[in-house]
Amino acid sequence: MAQYKISGVWKTGGVITHYALHTVSPNSISEGVKTTKADAVRLLIGPFNQAVTWIWNYQTSYWKDGEKVEVVSASFLRSYPDNRVSDNLAHLINYDWL
Repeated sequence: MAQYKISGVWKTGGVITHYALHTVSPNSISEGVKTTKADAVRLLIGPFNQAVTWIWNYQTSYWKDGEKVEVVSASFLRSYPDNRVSDNLAHLINYDWL
């Protein structure tokens, strides 16, 4: 089973097109890899891979784990930030400037 963290998104016309996926290993977390929405869904749709959001905490200047990410209707990712249902991960950092 592979573990991932998703720290941000890229958008086109306000619609998420890519996610920043980080692979979690026992001793490290990889740099974010720009991954298409379709590839991220394919990666996470099975029971063997899991992801959580990775949230930048501005007060502590450190990353913290957020909510579990799930695939919805085999077409997009969703989490439950602050116990609110969100249809996507738009609350994450917008990496369009990169």
